Amino acid sequence: MTLHQTDFKEALKEMSGLQQLQMMVDNKLTPPIGKTLEFTLGEIAHGRVSFHGVPNENHLNPLGAVHGGYAATLLDSALGCSVHSVIEPGETYTTVDLNIKYLRAMKPGMGKVTATGEVVHKGRRIATAEAKLIGEDGKIYATGNTTCAVLQL
Repeated sequence: MTLHQTDFKEALKEMSGLQQLQMMVDNKLTPPIGKTLEFTLGEIAHGRVSFHGVPNENHLNPLGAVHGGYAATLLDSALGCSVHSVIEPGETYTTVDLNIKYLRAMKPGMGKVTATGEVVHKGRRIATAEAKLIGEDGKIYATGNTTCAVLQL
C-alpha cells in the first residue's frame, strides 16, 4: 500500500520520527532528491541513519571532480534524518545550520559512499547531529554537523 501525500502528512501527526522513516522504507517512498542524485536510504535506527550513493559522471563539477553539493546533500540527508528518527509524535524539526568539511575529492568510478548521521543531543527545542561520508576504501571524504530546531505540529 502506498499512501498519498495528504494521507502521509496526516499519519505523521500520530507517529514518532522513527515510525515515519520506517513507513517510508516499507512503502518504498524515495524523495525526489534521492532520485535526482541517485542515492538511497540505508540503515535506520533511533538516532542513526545512513544513505548510500555511487558518485558518477552525472555528479561532476567543471573541474572533473564530484561536485561538493553531492557530498553536502548526502550528509544533510543523513544528519536531518538522524534527527527525524528521534522526534516524538506531534513534533517536527527544521535545520538551523549545516556545516560541511571537505577532506578529499570524490571521483566517478570510486564506488559506493556512505553518509552516516548520528544524533549528539535532542532536547525540547534543539537537536544536534554529526555525520561522516566514507568511501568503500574506508577513507573519510567529508564530515558535517547540524543544529535543528524542534517544533510542535
